[in-house]
Amino acid sequence: MPKAMTLNVRVSGTLGEFVASNIGADGAYENVSEYVRDLIRRDKERVETEGFARLKAELTAAFAAPETAYEKLDADTVIARNTRG
Repeated sequence: MPKAMTLNVRVSGTLGEFVASNIGADGAYENVSEYVRDLIRRDKERVETEGFARLKAELTAAFAAPETAYEKLDADTVIARNTRG
């Protein structure tokens, strides 16, 4: 498991007010740390979802290509092509 990370962030003005409105009795979070962890989780999920969508689009295009667009390769050719530096 990765080592815990401590972050120090200064937020002021309208951003600080916005964060404060989401914390405590009136907000959705008990404290700032909980709020920031949730934001990070949501961003991680967004990045993973975007990556999956790109992969899905590439696979959809590949499977839609005609059979003549594919090139037959043996394992040695693929290995050689991918080990060239």
